Amino acid sequence: MGERDRTTLKSMRRIRNIGIIAHIDAGKTTLTERLLFTTGRTHKMGEVHDGEAVMDYMVQEQERGITITSAVTSFEWDGCEMHLVDTPGHVDFTVEVERSLRVLDGAVVVFDGVSGVEPQSETVWRQADKYGVPRLAFINKMDRVGADFEMSMKSMRERFTQRILAIQFPVGVESAFHGAVDLVGWKTLRWNGDDPRDTQVDDGVPPEIEMEARQARDDLVAGIADFDEAVADLYLNGVEVGPVELEAAVRRACIDGKVVPVLCGSALRNKGVPPVLDAVVRYLPSPLDLPPVRGVDPRTGESVEMAHDPNGPLCALVYKVQIADEGRRLTYLRIYSGRIDEKSDAYNPGRKLTEKISRIFLMHAKDRRRLEEVGAGNIVGVLGLKLTSTGETVCAPAHPIVLESIGSYEPVISIAIETESQADRERLDTTLRRIADEDPTFRFREDPDTGQTVMSGMGELHLDVVADRIRRDFGVPVRVGRPEVVYAETVGRTAEASGICEIEHDETRVFARLFLRVEPAARGVGSTCAVAVGIPLHASLLEAARTGVLDALKGGVLHGLTLTDVQACILGVETREGFLIDETSLKIAAMNAVKEACAAAAPARLEPIGVIEVTCPSESMGEVLGGIQARRGVIEAMEDRGPVKVIMATAPIERMFGYATELRSSSQGRATFSLRFARYDVS
Repeated sequence: MGERDRTTLKSMRRIRNIGIIAHIDAGKTTLTERLLFTTGRTHKMGEVHDGEAVMDYMVQEQERGITITSAVTSFEWDGCEMHLVDTPGHVDFTVEVERSLRVLDGAVVVFDGVSGVEPQSETVWRQADKYGVPRLAFINKMDRVGADFEMSMKSMRERFTQRILAIQFPVGVESAFHGAVDLVGWKTLRWNGDDPRDTQVDDGVPPEIEMEARQARDDLVAGIADFDEAVADLYLNGVEVGPVELEAAVRRACIDGKVVPVLCGSALRNKGVPPVLDAVVRYLPSPLDLPPVRGVDPRTGESVEMAHDPNGPLCALVYKVQIADEGRRLTYLRIYSGRIDEKSDAYNPGRKLTEKISRIFLMHAKDRRRLEEVGAGNIVGVLGLKLTSTGETVCAPAHPIVLESIGSYEPVISIAIETESQADRERLDTTLRRIADEDPTFRFREDPDTGQTVMSGMGELHLDVVADRIRRDFGVPVRVGRPEVVYAETVGRTAEASGICEIEHDETRVFARLFLRVEPAARGVGSTCAVAVGIPLHASLLEAARTGVLDALKGGVLHGLTLTDVQACILGVETREGFLIDETSLKIAAMNAVKEACAAAAPARLEPIGVIEVTCPSESMGEVLGGIQARRGVIEAMEDRGPVKVIMATAPIERMFGYATELRSSSQGRATFSLRFARYDVS
């Protein structure tokens, strides 16, 4: 796409903003490398196991063979420009998936053809549901022993609410897998070489699988008929549904989020890659196929919409911040409306400040191509935004809008970190601030008792990667301690109390007294604050009081721990004649009320509980079950999945430290497990 074509409605019709999402080791990055090679974006297929994948450009990614940070690239296929984001599969880096899906228009979800739906598969699927992202499914590794297309389809149908419909049917199984029937066009695609672009296309279907393939096509047509009247009329009248009508109907149902079309292949063996690109073009939406973005006018609090239009006022969302090699702050933007150039002003309505964009780049992993101007529908990196952070909106000053931000995750693991010399202490503080600017799931603080710096993150791997980056990328030698979990607090019973803010100084006389009730809420729902009806205060003051209560709960006013699963209600506010009441005094009164009420409500400590899924061979099952129970794990369910057993359990995250080593030992290295934070519960 030429430079001048990036700011027109015509160009928007040809854009596809997509993400590759999946459970760890399902083959996301391998598929992405094949897509880049097939489209001519690269001339060599980088392999994850060799540490040569283009999209895994961090040293930490290359050494571990996993994706840690979401990387964006652009390429062209069949007249469309695709902006593609390759996301991590490990649960410790789930925020990378979250913030990518927030700004993408479509996704390709990759599944392991042997394992079907895995734990992180469900997590990323729910994230896509949260933002209403249309998606395709690609069942990968169809050439492996134990690969089962029907089993994978069945596992998806059991766990997901959308209609799962195959648009391909595999030709051959396991090592004999070499092609797929295109059920929409009714033709056979074969791949026999090492080049994913070499596709042999035959009309019709091999006789030995024709009956099964016809049944699969009939299932596809019948499934689409439930959502499309045109196809339903043809189907019910016994009329053959042609490829053109069927393709259009699949596209409509996919964009509406009702249907997920499923393809199959083996990315590592270069089988089934071009059809994925074709399906993205045919079935996933362009920005113009989507409804206008919704946000809030910060001046009035009213809901407003912004159409996807390069000629409209500027509206863009910052979905990622990264420290570039030269130490400058690179900000990733998804532009929904309007356009920007290298002299544009970007107004941040949340912070009420204006910043100037100095450079615009089209990204290809760590490489950048400079652009002079770019319009709505594009995903770009920019320099110049020094204060605007992840999840914030930039827009035209005359048309302020605040878009829905990006979901946040609270860290559950902490470790102490210290420099090897006092001279490096200041450098460490600067480095930690930079990393926290990049990563919204990373926190750091100084322990008031020991004076140590404590880092908090989403898991052991997350913090291990951060420590490695501090040493190697930022050149600060550090030592780290043993991981510890991040606890929280809650209340055990209902209690009422009041908090006062009273200030008399010179001519300043301020008074506010806030009455508050707190009570336990269900586990995992978080904390809320309601306001009783009939309190005679302006709405803005009541909102300040409510914000003060919620901020106090986050701040951990009891023992430095965050309060969660608490239902608070502001019962009333007392003023005093001759005294001023303002937002600040109400927030102080709210904080004092929270402290008093929670202290009287039987506070209890909560520990983080994780959900575990272990996949192990049958002969190791007894030892694996014993190991989980020894760590205070509760077995929730067990199931057979082909030649292996799958165990679902919950356990305190603190007791799971070091479990990976134990599991390898008890299963001769044949078992795998995943752990994700589920909730806090009383310890």
